[in-house]
Amino acid sequence: MSDSTTNTPVTPSTTANPEDVVTQLRAIRQLIPEYGQIPATVKTTLHSAANVSPHFVNASINTIGASTVVQAAVGRSPEELLQESSDVARWSAVEDELRAMLNGVTAANLGRRHRLGLTALQTYGVTRQLTRKSEHADLLPHLDNMQRLNRFGRKKATSDPTPSSTPIPIPTQTPQTPQK
Repeated sequence: MSDSTTNTPVTPSTTANPEDVVTQLRAIRQLIPEYGQIPATVKTTLHSAANVSPHFVNASINTIGASTVVQAAVGRSPEELLQESSDVARWSAVEDELRAMLNGVTAANLGRRHRLGLTALQTYGVTRQLTRKSEHADLLPHLDNMQRLNRFGRKKATSDPTPSSTPIPIPTQTPQTPQK
């Protein structure tokens, strides 16, 4: 965030939790005029007219201002259209800021998922090393569970398993040699 008058970063006094942010976003949603979701099929039909050149829009507003007949035919005044054009420009700044915020939240979550995944992979590696020694045999069920759930280094299962692709069970405890 930054202070709009000085462009200096504003540091929040506390960090919000995700639930509070969602609540605030839902409250802000109520303040946005004409806020709503549009089905993809409707959105597609709106695009062509919504993407008319701004110069063309300005020329049409000037035409409406020059002819009461045209104004009566379209049912809109030049003042209304100028206000709506201004609103589009001002709300596009909100759209850009929300897109930037979404990108920032996405980046923050990517960092969180990366740290979490890296720790999980490190845990798996350390556990694999430790279970090679019998004094850490109590970790074998945990290792087996991680191996079962690990998607890295696994080949996709075929629909018709052949005898050669059937996994061979690995003993969960290290065999002990009898002492003489």
